[in-house]
Amino acid sequence: MEDTIRILIALALTGLLILLRLDAQRFGAAEYDEPVAGQGRLQAWSGRLAWYALGIGIVVAILFIHPNPSVDLRLDVGDRGGGIFLGIALGLAGVVQALGLAWYHYRRIRLPDPSMYLGAIPNEIVTAFIDEATFRGAVLGYLLWAGVDPNLAILAQAFAYTLATRAGAPGRDRYMFVLTLAIGLVAGWATVATNGIAAAFIGHAMTRVAVFLVTGHAGSPVPRGRDKEDFEKRRTAPDGWSPVERTP
Repeated sequence: MEDTIRILIALALTGLLILLRLDAQRFGAAEYDEPVAGQGRLQAWSGRLAWYALGIGIVVAILFIHPNPSVDLRLDVGDRGGGIFLGIALGLAGVVQALGLAWYHYRRIRLPDPSMYLGAIPNEIVTAFIDEATFRGAVLGYLLWAGVDPNLAILAQAFAYTLATRAGAPGRDRYMFVLTLAIGLVAGWATVATNGIAAAFIGHAMTRVAVFLVTGHAGSPVPRGRDKEDFEKRRTAPDGWSPVERTP
């Protein structure tokens, strides 16, 4: 009886994690929202730090409350050697797709403004951890524990993750929608294969950081010629030219 109550409490906490993910944008912690210059300043981090604390705190609570989280929910490293190796391999695949995305949009690697690094990179990593613990850990784990077919469970949590990140919302980049769904599917498969979320977390974090570093965008790389720096270039004189003032 006690174990049943603890399982149900952990399930309720999983629901809170999903709701927290849906509300990430209000806290300034949405993984796919664009970083802006100045997000590294301490005063810009209050909401984001609160979101991190709530997310990690709920994950820790599930670990303590659920009677067997490492087995039933796969909230563990899993196969340490194989998981880390697989995670790095998935991350490298994510880096390759990020480079392809940068070439498609810009025909080059477009580095972000240095002022964005402190705000964007930690956000990509921490959000990836909370997402993996929530969707590939708790959500997928509860589906498998309930007897759902593994392939169907992986598909269901991937769609739940994609919806929770709002990647399919109007105005969002379609490629990012596909990438989000792909991360959910591949990370779900990796979690089942390694019995832990380490591989999924490593691959997810590397992919998201790579997209930011090579495109300068976290979630919406714009088509070539439409980025703000392209507009600025068109407004300035070519190298070696100097503006000529008109005389009345």
